[in-house]
Amino acid sequence: MNTNPNPDEASVSSPRENPCYGGDPNVAALNVFADDEHSYFLPYAQLLCAEIIPNPALEKNADAPPEKLLICFAAAEVTVLGSGLQAVARKIQKCDLNFVRAVGRHFAASLKTHVVAVEVNFTKPKL
Repeated sequence: MNTNPNPDEASVSSPRENPCYGGDPNVAALNVFADDEHSYFLPYAQLLCAEIIPNPALEKNADAPPEKLLICFAAAEVTVLGSGLQAVARKIQKCDLNFVRAVGRHFAASLKTHVVAVEVNFTKPKL
C-alpha cells in the first residue's frame, strides 16, 4: 500500500512538503508539469546545464518580477519562474528533483520556494 501523499495533496505547513517540487534520490527523469497542462518526463542523462537568474528586488517587494531557473536538456529547455528557486537548483545539482510544477499565488506566503510558472520548449521536434 502506497502511503506517500500525492504532490497535489501535500501539506504546505510542513517544510519538507512543497506542492511545487519534490525530491527522490532514485529518479532517472524529471517530471515537469508544464503550464500547458502536459506532463513531460525529461531524462537526467540528457541534462546539460541549469542557470538561476536571481531578482534581489523580491526580498523587498513581493510583486517584483520572479526569479528564473533555466534547465537545459539535450532536447528541451525548461523555464521555471518563482521565488526561492535555489532549493530547486540544489535538487537538480544532485539529480534528485522528482517533479516541478506551478501552484497558485495563494500558496506563496506559506512557501519558502514558490513556483509561479513552468514552461517547456523543445529544441528538437517532438516524437
